[in-house]
Amino acid sequence: MFIKFTLRISILLTSLIVLFLLLVVITDYRPDEISFIEINDNKEEIVKLDNTMSITTFNIGFGGLDKNQDFFMDEGKMSRSYSKEKTYENVEGVSDYLKGKNSDFCFVQEIDEKATRTYYINEYEKIKEKLYKYSNSYAYNYKVLWIPVPVKKPHGYVKAGLSTFSKYDISKATRYQLPGKESFLRQLFLLDRCFIESRLKVDDSDKELVLINVHLSAYDKGGLIRKQQLSYLKEHIQNEYDKGNYVLVGGDWNHKIGKTNFKSEVEARWLQEMPSDFKPETFKWSIDPLTPTVRSLDSPYKEGYNFVETIDGFLVSDNIEVLDVKGDDLRFEHSDHNPVTMEFKLK
Repeated sequence: MFIKFTLRISILLTSLIVLFLLLVVITDYRPDEISFIEINDNKEEIVKLDNTMSITTFNIGFGGLDKNQDFFMDEGKMSRSYSKEKTYENVEGVSDYLKGKNSDFCFVQEIDEKATRTYYINEYEKIKEKLYKYSNSYAYNYKVLWIPVPVKKPHGYVKAGLSTFSKYDISKATRYQLPGKESFLRQLFLLDRCFIESRLKVDDSDKELVLINVHLSAYDKGGLIRKQQLSYLKEHIQNEYDKGNYVLVGGDWNHKIGKTNFKSEVEARWLQEMPSDFKPETFKWSIDPLTPTVRSLDSPYKEGYNFVETIDGFLVSDNIEVLDVKGDDLRFEHSDHNPVTMEFKLK
């Protein structure tokens, strides 16, 4: 009797697991390599050569990775935001910052549209409400029916992405799927990395300003996927430059960029140096080496203990003049990242 009962339980559990995996496969997000995305509330102002413009990039840590949080994928324990109220507070905090910064463009990564980890709050709508002076375009890079880990408190359902905000007219916005996949089962529960390309006409010129909002992979073993993504991105931006366009890439590179000298008591095992052969010769990095833009999530933030580094910033073609670039040290109050702002002009 006991053997029969045990067998039935085993068959039931196996059937449930198979059914779950089948549902995840059926609902798996399979974006095209290139897809046009909607530009909401587009503006009329056209970029001019004599304009001094500014751009801010900010990974908002899905509204759940404030200074008091750790994260299970970075040797911590937490898998969700602390509470619904705390999620609102974090999203409000980053939105107020971006509104107050008043940059001409904003690149924002890790925005939940609907997710268990952030209590199904539509963060995209909340940010749009604050940045009402901007147009916006949004691309999904994380759509999973259910992430079953950690077992005690699963990450759950996720529908999230990145967004570009602009005070200038955008003629076209496109989502580009980045190459590189993990093993079949593992990839079902991971992000589908991409970048948003926004094309802007430049007045009195046949050239375009090409803005690229990027969020690269972080945790792939050996960095093979990251190499594929960087190769794809390098070819893309070089092609745009060869057309005579102005090219500006920014976001969360998930690589150490530039020379820094931050000290901490722990290390981030996932972090890799940006390969020296990635940057095209006609491009230059624009970062703030004095302000860390990311912290480790093995524990809540404690200055001097957590690993910190610069992985957020900009790469620009040499026909763009960088006037200033500065990171704002927000002490990771509402996100595990700090924002970076650059001022620039087109040559």
